[in-house]
Amino acid sequence: MELKPKKKDIQNLDDIKKLVNNFYVKVVPDELIGWIFEDIAQTDWTHHLPKMYDFWESMLLGANSYYGNPMIRHIELDKEARLLPEHFARWKELFFETVDEYFEGPIGLKAKERAESIAGIMENKIKLNRQVD
Repeated sequence: MELKPKKKDIQNLDDIKKLVNNFYVKVVPDELIGWIFEDIAQTDWTHHLPKMYDFWESMLLGANSYYGNPMIRHIELDKEARLLPEHFARWKELFFETVDEYFEGPIGLKAKERAESIAGIMENKIKLNRQVD
């Protein structure tokens, strides 16, 4: 019987980069949400990835490396192509899958909890913004 090596928890910036990079490897070709990043947002990955490293390092490890307001960009994106509940669900599914694939432990769990919360807040604020427009 072959034993799988135990996964480690998210501990440092290198782990954050591993999580973020492998998550977006899944996102880009995804039929449900990839086009939002590629065609609508026209994501500049050399600019976006370091922002995501800073964001998740701040969220999970307490670093003060992220400065920005991702809500504004998502509200703008929604005006270009409506962001639907299934888009947020797929984003979470791919994120959770990536966390589980590479990590386990309290910070990995925290990553999934934060992703759940962030997606829910964004989805609700986008809906509210539609009512105002």
